[in-house]
Amino acid sequence: MKKNFKEAIKLRRSHYGINKEEIISDKDIKELIDYAVKHTPSAFNSQTARVVLLLGNHHTKLWEITREALRKVVPEENFAPTDEKIDSFNSGYGTVLFFEDHDIVEDFQESFPLYKDNFPLWSLESSGMLQSNIWTSLKLEGYGASLQHYNELIEEEVKKEWNIPKGWKMRSQMPFGKPTSEPGEKEFAPLEDRVKLYK
Repeated sequence: MKKNFKEAIKLRRSHYGINKEEIISDKDIKELIDYAVKHTPSAFNSQTARVVLLLGNHHTKLWEITREALRKVVPEENFAPTDEKIDSFNSGYGTVLFFEDHDIVEDFQESFPLYKDNFPLWSLESSGMLQSNIWTSLKLEGYGASLQHYNELIEEEVKKEWNIPKGWKMRSQMPFGKPTSEPGEKEFAPLEDRVKLYK
């Protein structure tokens, strides 16, 4: 499915209704992610982005870990909506986990002390670009996705389960699958309040 760049940006929305139906092969999903990781820019070409793709039982395991972590902090009488939300993520085809390699960030901080305070910020900026690139790429193939942030609740358990290096800092989780519903209309603040032009 080929679309121009403007259409691709517009179509990238948060999809919470998704299912496990295969649209493209696992190999093609992996190639899509490889391409985005390779070509997304990073400060000083530091290439700090790290991605873990979970499919099949690994995808299911992630959301069961998340459910049990949430059960510890959400009162039982209020847990039903949380349970339903986790079910919606688990209903998808897979999940992309985003990390940043902080060992590399720290190496650059030591090598370029003048910019020391900026490297963690630049790492976040690069991660955000990668998340958007992968999200948009998945949408162009027909998948719906959303971006979740259960980092503090699940990072330690995720690192144990999938043998993630200690220096990798979790940034977000992106469940994706074939859309079963479309997002509602999006409201936009006036562009004249958000963009200034001087010429």
